[in-house]
Amino acid sequence: MADRRKKTFRFVIVGGGIAGVTCVEQLSSQIPSADVALITASRYIKTVTNYKQVSKTLEEFDVAERPSSVLVEKFPNLTVIHSAVKSLHTQSHSVETADGQVFGYEKLCICGGGRPKLLTWDNPYVLGIRDTDSAQELQKQLSTAKRIIVVGNGGIALELVYEVEGCEVIWAVKDKAIGNTFFDAGAAQFLIPSLEVDKRERAAPCKRPRYTTEDPEPGASQTFTADLNARRHGSGSTEAGSALGPDWHNGIVLRGAEQVSRKVSLEYQCEVEEMITSAELLNSPQQTSENGSWPIYIKLTNGKTFGCDFVVSATGVVPNVEPFLHGNNFALADDGGLQVDDHMMTSEPDVYAAGDVCTACWEHSALWQQMRLWTQARQMGWYAGRCMAAHVLSESIELDFCFELFSHITKFFNYKVVLLGKFNGQGLGPDHELLLRCTKGQEYVKVVLSGGRMVGAVLIGETDLEETFENLILNQMDLTPYGEELLNPNIDIEDYFD
Repeated sequence: MADRRKKTFRFVIVGGGIAGVTCVEQLSSQIPSADVALITASRYIKTVTNYKQVSKTLEEFDVAERPSSVLVEKFPNLTVIHSAVKSLHTQSHSVETADGQVFGYEKLCICGGGRPKLLTWDNPYVLGIRDTDSAQELQKQLSTAKRIIVVGNGGIALELVYEVEGCEVIWAVKDKAIGNTFFDAGAAQFLIPSLEVDKRERAAPCKRPRYTTEDPEPGASQTFTADLNARRHGSGSTEAGSALGPDWHNGIVLRGAEQVSRKVSLEYQCEVEEMITSAELLNSPQQTSENGSWPIYIKLTNGKTFGCDFVVSATGVVPNVEPFLHGNNFALADDGGLQVDDHMMTSEPDVYAAGDVCTACWEHSALWQQMRLWTQARQMGWYAGRCMAAHVLSESIELDFCFELFSHITKFFNYKVVLLGKFNGQGLGPDHELLLRCTKGQEYVKVVLSGGRMVGAVLIGETDLEETFENLILNQMDLTPYGEELLNPNIDIEDYFD
């Protein structure tokens, strides 16, 4: 293998996504003289644009897809190799690409990302959304569709269901409420009316710190219809984005063939039991109330069967580790990711990993957890680059502050959403308290307290509370004396704790 090497680089990064590109930028900035190689199967790489540090840990940015030449022009020490990885040989410190080239490395960082957990890989009527190509294919198929079924309850599903126009959407979720990855049933109830009407009612903030929600029965359904023209006028304009990033849907038209009202039907606590073609349905004794002939029918575990033009499989991703495992001895986490320590190092010498492909296996801060999000991909890629450079320069390095507190800003149903710390009470058990403030159609504020100290928060809408709450979580101030007044809308909490 060594005799076939075309060149040996000081640093090799595999993957042209946010983690890989950020790692390249960090290495090239820290050691400008070092030979760096980026191996990516695509001619385009994903870069961070419009970066804004909102607070100590919160950050906002857009993701843009650019030709890899942009990166080479910025860093003359960089070589971009356009090929997929065929195999990795950690003992000989070499990588073989799909086109037969072999490259050596001193330090390697695997940023292979994740791959969709598709319902099936061999059905033309099942579409997964992961990259720009698949998003454009969605737009193409949607333009002639009258009904689609969306399966999943994560970020992609939440964004897609809200954005689709002119097409009936049947949304199958396995949980009792929508978006349970990001928020609780109360926040879900706050967001649900957005599927029905775009105009937001204003109401006086409610100080009541407790709430009740009625969980839907297994197999229960809800249907929401919104006037298409009214929603268009009320949504406001958005800037187009060129890549499948945090606002991936802004750059494409998600409009079906029906110029009628938007209609979303929710099927709770169910999963896909079977996928059936129209011919198979006609020859089966199964009863269905479906009218017309659809290309594919989906039987759910609640006993209902729906026909549709195609299915969007939005059930999450799994770490893309397969190309790197054969012949090596990587330690894998329970979720299938490459285990990394607090310096982003895997179990194989001189091999690091960052982003969706890895699992953080160091002892986490009490206020941080890993979620496979764009923000964490950028943070991990940046930190991995720092660690690789520090190790080469024989410098010590401590775990970055970004891993002290989980923080994430996104947008769902056209609302700004901020998540901080243990925002859903993750790992706290029954010994925690919730404070809530909700103004219908305007804001939803949830605070998670443990032992009288704030450990998490969910902020939906323009609350302007993120920096104040971040400080309260990091400072661990005892908030017991303030009680329910903490969320009193008549008190300017930002000034109060300044």
